[in-house]
Amino acid sequence: MCIKEAVVKRFLQLCRERDIRPNQLATLSGVTPSTVYSMLDPGRRDVSVVTIKKLCDGLELPISEFFSGPIFDDLEQEIR
Repeated sequence: MCIKEAVVKRFLQLCRERDIRPNQLATLSGVTPSTVYSMLDPGRRDVSVVTIKKLCDGLELPISEFFSGPIFDDLEQEIR
């Protein structure tokens, strides 16, 4: 799995755990819903670290805790 896929899966997991939808995540984070849906789009390859930080802030989750999930332990090589 690549980093972008892992980031998306982690945010979806957190949304499920907190029973919130992507629109609510956007509102909590002070970003537009299109920013969140763009990140969720499998056709998009990248997501910015600034966006990840804002979404973590909206969830009141330290970014270090976001990346400490096991989903990030065995990522694919990004250099192709």
